Amino acid sequence: MKKGPTLLLGALLALGLGLASADSAAAAQPQAPIHFGAIGWESGAFTTELLRVIAERGYGHATDTLPGSTVSMEVALARNDLQVIAEEWAGRSPAWVKAEQAGQVFALGDTVKHAEEGWWVPAYVVEGDTARNIKPLAPQLRSVEDLKQYPQVFRDPEAPGKGRFLNSPSGWTSETVNSQKLKAYGLNDLYSNFRSGSGAAMDAEIGSAIRRGQPVLFYYWNPTPLMGRYKLIRLQEPPFDAQAWATLTDAANPAPKGSSSLPAKLSIGVSKAFRDNYPDLVKVFEQVDLPIDLLNRTLASMSEKRTPPREAALAFMRDNPAVWKAWLPADIAAKVEASL
Repeated sequence: MKKGPTLLLGALLALGLGLASADSAAAAQPQAPIHFGAIGWESGAFTTELLRVIAERGYGHATDTLPGSTVSMEVALARNDLQVIAEEWAGRSPAWVKAEQAGQVFALGDTVKHAEEGWWVPAYVVEGDTARNIKPLAPQLRSVEDLKQYPQVFRDPEAPGKGRFLNSPSGWTSETVNSQKLKAYGLNDLYSNFRSGSGAAMDAEIGSAIRRGQPVLFYYWNPTPLMGRYKLIRLQEPPFDAQAWATLTDAANPAPKGSSSLPAKLSIGVSKAFRDNYPDLVKVFEQVDLPIDLLNRTLASMSEKRTPPREAALAFMRDNPAVWKAWLPADIAAKVEASL
């Protein structure tokens, strides 16, 4: 009879040791990295590295990046195959809207105020540039409707009877929207819908045309290096209309309606699992606020000097501590600052 309690005590001790051993083994396992989307455009790549530095050096989390198109990254975020998209133009793609409505993804913060997107031309196309001896080639160009008068100004070298509209690369949400806008504005037969192979190729074509003083019509957005470098004019579009916008984001819609793009709100996209499991980082991400003029200048310098995004983020943090320290608790901010 005396053996019963002894055996029970031994079993409990063994169980306790087993649980402790399991806990120790779990603690010894390396933490799975936080997967960030590898964004292809400069502002997104820069912000990605800024957030990774904070997560790694402030909170001790491992991170990495995984590539993909805008839509494929949004789908991966909904599945928690990615945990963070550092620059999410929330609400612009059906994939994001569907995942957000299902509670699978969340948009944190308002990271860059006064962001915008649209169709642009260099200012000298409309105003001329006496310093460069450039005469205005489209002096009446103010709106997308006016483009019907000027396809020959933006002549496509591969289709001389048409103008060329420089669209986003395939796979970007904006590429679908712009393709639908060409139809909605009655420009599909007047302009070629040209897509560069990448954001870098798109930038190279725009920059080359501007340096040579040539006319170029293109989609672009703000914040970007381009906005910090050149004088550009955004063409007027009809006011934003939610029903029309729905026809522009649907590539299969045969009768799209014209509208300005959805008012921009840049956020940090995160998966539900990230939101649930990383409350400290969620609080930080909700506070991120990058002044747009400072960001444009930073991006312009990063592009001109060909600085890798990680190096640019570290230099920005060293030079502008007041900006990012405001997002963090004081002890974490001090820890990050010491690591720089």
